Amino acid sequence: MAEVTEYQEALGEFLEFLRREKRFSEQTVRAYRVDLEQFFDFCAVRLAAKPLGGVNHRDIRDFLGQLLRGGYERSSAARKLSSVKSLFRHLVSIRRLRLNPARNVKGPRIEKKLPGFLTQFQVEQALGFPGGSETAARNRAIIETLYGSGLRASELVSLNKGDVDSATETVRVRGKGGKERILPLGGAESRAIAEYLSIRSDKAAEPLFLNHRGGRLSTRSVQKIVRRILLRVSEVGATNPHALRHAFATHLLERGANLKAVQELLGHASLSTTQVYTHVSVARLKKTYDRSHPRSGTR
Repeated sequence: MAEVTEYQEALGEFLEFLRREKRFSEQTVRAYRVDLEQFFDFCAVRLAAKPLGGVNHRDIRDFLGQLLRGGYERSSAARKLSSVKSLFRHLVSIRRLRLNPARNVKGPRIEKKLPGFLTQFQVEQALGFPGGSETAARNRAIIETLYGSGLRASELVSLNKGDVDSATETVRVRGKGGKERILPLGGAESRAIAEYLSIRSDKAAEPLFLNHRGGRLSTRSVQKIVRRILLRVSEVGATNPHALRHAFATHLLERGANLKAVQELLGHASLSTTQVYTHVSVARLKKTYDRSHPRSGTR
C-alpha cells in the first residue's frame, strides 16, 4: 500500500512544474490542485491508497463514473479527467512511471454549445451609457477594449499604460501561458482609453485600469462591471466579458475577416478553437434568413 505522502509529493512536484515550466497562472494551478486532490482522495478511499504505479485504466474510469454519478456536469467531469491525464503524462515524461494509465480513457461526450453573442447594435447600446466621471470613463474604456481588441478579462486587467502605443495604434497583450501578442488598437478604443487617462486621478499608477482604491482591477471586478452594463441592453444573450470577445470575433468574420487572422487576434493555439465562431455566424445568418426570406418556410 502506498503512503499518502506519495500523492502529496507527486501533486507538489506537478504543480511546481505547471508554474515554472508551463507558466500557468495561479488561478489555473489552483484549479489543477482542486481536481487532483479530489482524484487522490478517491485513490486513498476507493483504491486503498494503492501506489500511483498500480493505478490502471479501470480505476480512472471508475473515478470518472463517480464524478458523473455524484452530479457533476459532463464538462466539469471532463475537465477533472483532463487534469488527471496531464498529471500521469507528466509522470511518464519524467520517468516516474513507465506507462500512462489515463492515456486511453475517454471523457464524457459534451455537446458543443455556441457561445452567447451580442449584435453590433447591442454593443452600440452597451457603449451608450451616460456620464463623464472617472468611473464612467473607465468603464467605457473597458467595454471598448474588450470588444475592440477581443481580450479575455485576465488579459485586460494585466494591461499597463506602457502596453498601449497610440503612435503605432497597437496594444501589447499578455495571454495564456505568458505568451505576448501585439494587437491593433481601434480608433474608438484608443479615444476611450485616452479620455479615461486624461481624467484619472492617479496619473502615475502603472496599471491601465484602476479600482476605486487606486490598485489594479481584478477579473472579478471586471465581470461585475460588464454584467451591470450589459444587463441594461435589450434582449442581451450574455452578460460576461467573454460575450464581448465573442462579439469581436463574430463581427470580424461576418464582415469577411480571414479565420486564420481571427485566430491570431484571439491568441488561440488551435484553429479548431476559433472555428466555433464560424458556426455562430452561420447560425445568425440562418436565423435572419428564416425571419426575413419569403420562401424560408417558417412564415
